[in-house]
Amino acid sequence: MMEKQNKILVYVVTIVATLGGLLFGYDTAVISGAEKSIQAFLIDSQGLSSFLHGITVSSALIGCIIGGAISGIVSSRYGRKKALIIAGFLFLLSALGSGNPEFLFFERGTPSIGLLWMFNFYRIIGGIGVGLASAVCPMYIGEIAPAEIRGKLVSLNQFAIIFGMLVVYFVNWGIADGQSIEWINEIGWRRMFVSEAIPASIFAGLMFFMPETPRYLALQNKDEKALSILTRFNGAEKANEILVAIKKSVKTTTKGKILSYGKGVIIVGVLLSVFQQFVGINVALYYAPRIFESMGAAKDASMLQTIIMGLVNVVFTVIAILTVDKWGRKPLLITGSIGMAIGMFAISILAFQGIIGMATLVFIIIYTASFMMSWGPVCWVLISEIYPNKIRSQAIAIAVAAQWAANFFISSTYPPMMEFSSGGTYLFYGIMSVVSALFVWKMVPETKGKTLEEMERLWTK
Repeated sequence: MMEKQNKILVYVVTIVATLGGLLFGYDTAVISGAEKSIQAFLIDSQGLSSFLHGITVSSALIGCIIGGAISGIVSSRYGRKKALIIAGFLFLLSALGSGNPEFLFFERGTPSIGLLWMFNFYRIIGGIGVGLASAVCPMYIGEIAPAEIRGKLVSLNQFAIIFGMLVVYFVNWGIADGQSIEWINEIGWRRMFVSEAIPASIFAGLMFFMPETPRYLALQNKDEKALSILTRFNGAEKANEILVAIKKSVKTTTKGKILSYGKGVIIVGVLLSVFQQFVGINVALYYAPRIFESMGAAKDASMLQTIIMGLVNVVFTVIAILTVDKWGRKPLLITGSIGMAIGMFAISILAFQGIIGMATLVFIIIYTASFMMSWGPVCWVLISEIYPNKIRSQAIAIAVAAQWAANFFISSTYPPMMEFSSGGTYLFYGIMSVVSALFVWKMVPETKGKTLEEMERLWTK
């Protein structure tokens, strides 16, 4: 009976923490329904360039880089729990400000360069929240979860990210359904952004009632509090055993400098993050309705096709959750890379031949499904678990900042790359998929079933 109660508590805390992941997905994907209206209202109306359009669509990613970079400082100084509460309030501010960027300083409905920058400012604020949540949510879950189900629980965060994207696809479609382009360009896009305020408020409120992670408390020499939380999750006997291992790992290196365990662990984490973005997944997510419209779909149909893609993403993320602790991390990553390469190379060939239609949709779904069952959740699992306790927060901050920098580069260069060569753009993402498979095969260690404290042995040999 006790074991069951412990598991329930672990899952409850995990689910609340994954609301940060849901907001991560919601905030990054809400732009997919609004980007054409933003282009009409703030870009085309002022005769601005496609480059500025790309920057505006991707501006939240600037905040993501900042949030990822400061996540180590915030989570180390204030704790994992408070870092997530801060992220929740940033999501709320961004939602309200992005939907009404004229607040206080500008006349509503009158486009200007100043208003464009204010909109981007609020998107960057939300991006900082995303950057914090993207680093701290998997860290928080990973530091609480038992080793035997850690992969599954951290993967739930990716499920929440994808579910957040699916929710916002439905919200965007519901707002736009049956409405004129003029109404969407004037009012609809605002409601899309403001809708995020609801889950943001719920997340920030619930996190006040969640515990701090025992590993953070141990790092702060608050052993009694750490033991109390470990006991609630694992039972008294197991809790003492875990605390001894944590304290031993903390004392392994007294300085805790980022290179205490060598360059290899940092390089692997950064490259995992970079490859997760260089395969081009966020291009498919941010520009999904536009991609489907370019295939000849009507506005409403393109939104529905985006929902179909979102459902596929959810299904294949569940597959990853169910298999990551059974099959291991490396087999899933390599299999996913192969599937992504097949999808992107096929889309590239179709684009070079000028063929658009159902075949393109099928290969986009093959590509995104392959990503969602592999690199989507498993990259976050590895980033949350490969680092030793003493350097985890700083190392995750570096990896996550690198991930968002790569995301910004890929997303902001997509419009001009497509203007130059659509087939060549997708060919590049296909090549990156192949290279990512080789990287995993040669450099990434298998971590299935290992405790966080055992990870140190991978890097101290």
